[in-house]
Amino acid sequence: MNEIICPNCNKAFKVDEAGYADIIKQVRNHQFEEELQARLSLAEKEKEGAVKLAEANVRNALQEQLAKKDKELTELNARNQLALSEQIGRKDAEITQLKSKIENVEVEKKLAVNEAVQKVEKERDDLKSDLKTKELEKQNLESSLKQQYFTELQNKDAIIKYKDDEIARVKDMKLRLSTKMIGETLEQHCETEFNKLRATAFQSAYFEKDNDSKSGSKGDFIYRETDEAGNEIISIMFEMKNEGDETATKKRNEDFLKELDKDRCEKKCEYAILVSLLEAESEYYNSGIVDVSHKYKKMYVVRPQFFIPIITLLRNAAMNSLQYKAELAIIRNQNIDIANFEEKINTFKEGFARNYELASRKFKTAIEEIDKTITHLEKTKEALLSSDNNLRLANQKAEDLTIKKLTHGNATMKSKFDELK
Repeated sequence: MNEIICPNCNKAFKVDEAGYADIIKQVRNHQFEEELQARLSLAEKEKEGAVKLAEANVRNALQEQLAKKDKELTELNARNQLALSEQIGRKDAEITQLKSKIENVEVEKKLAVNEAVQKVEKERDDLKSDLKTKELEKQNLESSLKQQYFTELQNKDAIIKYKDDEIARVKDMKLRLSTKMIGETLEQHCETEFNKLRATAFQSAYFEKDNDSKSGSKGDFIYRETDEAGNEIISIMFEMKNEGDETATKKRNEDFLKELDKDRCEKKCEYAILVSLLEAESEYYNSGIVDVSHKYKKMYVVRPQFFIPIITLLRNAAMNSLQYKAELAIIRNQNIDIANFEEKINTFKEGFARNYELASRKFKTAIEEIDKTITHLEKTKEALLSSDNNLRLANQKAEDLTIKKLTHGNATMKSKFDELK
């Protein structure tokens, strides 16, 4: 048995073990409940204080962070805006300057090309005018030469007719030729025939026997004629061979050609002519004037009746050749002048084309470099604009940052902020 004193009446009473245990249990439960309630109440108060403190701390921290972020964003935005504005201003100024340079270069190029083209066109027009003038002069000269050639051809036809008449006449004279030569040699005959015409047709001509035998041989006669300035017009070495002079053995005309050519060269005559009565039956030599220049340079074989005609023919040809030579020299000089002028024009064109090609190549390189610079600047501008866009997006995101978004998905924080509201 256990004795228990009542706290109210101070009376003692006894209870058995079971009752005592029951009373102890009730007492403990009541105390525990009271203590538990007290502790719960204290815990609740501590909890509320902690929550309020946490909320205040969180609110203060968030406000400080938001204020700091706002300040940083404002400063960053201001710096970026300033830097961007400065860079864009500089780049725009550079682009404007480059565009101005490109326009200036393009204008200079056009001016240079126009000036060069105008210069070339003027020179081309001058050249065309000179060529037209030269062409007219050439045509006039050709017309004059054609007229002279026509006149010469007419004279040639007359000479041919005369030759044909002489051929016919010589056939008739063959039987009488020996009779005519009786009492005179062939040399004397030719000299006589020449002297008959010397005063009228050959006033300034020299026709004398060749008496110079220093080289070991000599011809029979030398004919020379000069103009007023002393320039030689024509010179002829003559050799006369008569059949009667060679009675011992029969000779051919060809036997004397080599020696005649030697005499011509030694006496510095232009032509060599063998006046021959040899091979009297030869149709080849009886046909008239025989040109043997295929064997010996500028050499002819003639019968006595063609002695004066061959001199006349060669003399007229020489006189005409002087005029032709002078005219050809004029034409040659004109052609040389035209060729030199064309060569100068071609040289200028080649030099201009080479310089223009080099300038064009340099200009193209400069344009390519400018294009590269513009491309680089445009990329830089795009990067700056992209940076500005990113800053704008970041600013929008900062402005869109709200308590609701921060507490989304966090029930505890949401409830705490709801309680603050």
